[in-house]
Amino acid sequence: MSKTVDTVSLPLAVTMGEPAGIGGEILLKAWADRGASGLPPFVAIDDPARLEKIAKKLDLVVPLTLVGSGAEAVNAFSEALPVAELDEPLTPPAVPGTTNVAHGEAVISSIEVATQWVFEGQATAVVTNPIQKQSLYEAGFRYPGHTEYLAALTGAEGAPVMMLVSPQMRVVPVTIHIPLAEVAQQLTTQAIIHAGRVTAQSLREDFQIRSPRLVVAGLNPHAGEGGTIGTEENTIIAPAIEALKSEGIRVSGPYPADTLFHARARENADAFLCMYHDQALIPLKTLDFDRGINMTLGLPLVRTSPDHGTALDIAGSGSANPESFIEALKLAALCAANRRLQIQ
Repeated sequence: MSKTVDTVSLPLAVTMGEPAGIGGEILLKAWADRGASGLPPFVAIDDPARLEKIAKKLDLVVPLTLVGSGAEAVNAFSEALPVAELDEPLTPPAVPGTTNVAHGEAVISSIEVATQWVFEGQATAVVTNPIQKQSLYEAGFRYPGHTEYLAALTGAEGAPVMMLVSPQMRVVPVTIHIPLAEVAQQLTTQAIIHAGRVTAQSLREDFQIRSPRLVVAGLNPHAGEGGTIGTEENTIIAPAIEALKSEGIRVSGPYPADTLFHARARENADAFLCMYHDQALIPLKTLDFDRGINMTLGLPLVRTSPDHGTALDIAGSGSANPESFIEALKLAALCAANRRLQIQ
């Protein structure tokens, strides 16, 4: 679903993520593969000493160059990885696989600077490397994760929406990181309507789909089977679908989730609205685990991220797969370019 963007006038801003994780490795590997993958220019908001150490350990030939503007980053990108240096180096230096609460301030600063670059017109979009949330909580971070923090930083109107994208499908979970036992209590008609609206708008603006088709999953087995295996389809989901239809959005459902994601069904959906986290992520990750992308909808900027975690268990081993990160870069560039077309 992502396409190569051949030329852009500004880079993507890439955050550092968890310094002890695989973010640095996949960043370096992506730059080394920039030509073969047709990547747009990007700039790392990072500690250059950390990146140099990773490159040396893994025998990656990636020259670095310090930059202070988007134009400098684009001009340098073909010959070296542009790095916008953090105000303070990581102290103590990061150790692969071992988190350090002292690094929390730098991780947060990288997110803030990347966002600032976009708002100042120095970058086109933000691509975030995975963070270790527990380490940030211990450092005083008061947001559930990237999504909520970016919403606060950017002054987003309304709650942001998480979309997972792969070459085969797009899925949007209406409820996200809550216990399964609480899904039925927290699922509301208004939450489904909000997710549908934001998703439809993104499909039009970011993906250039003029009349997007949303397909809605049921919550219960067999989509409730007429109310005999649960009533949420009738009392919560169906009213949301009717409300979205009344707004001119092409939406259908609720359908049984066990027959929703096969190849023929995917041909008739531009995005699936799912009722809970695993209902959305299991089919996407099963079909293409390595190329899934996390995209935040409802922000005044484009933000994508690889759909995996910090992988502390393999950090420093050289075995991290950069495919999801590479796809996140491509998608961010595509969506940012599409948004500029909307403005023009």
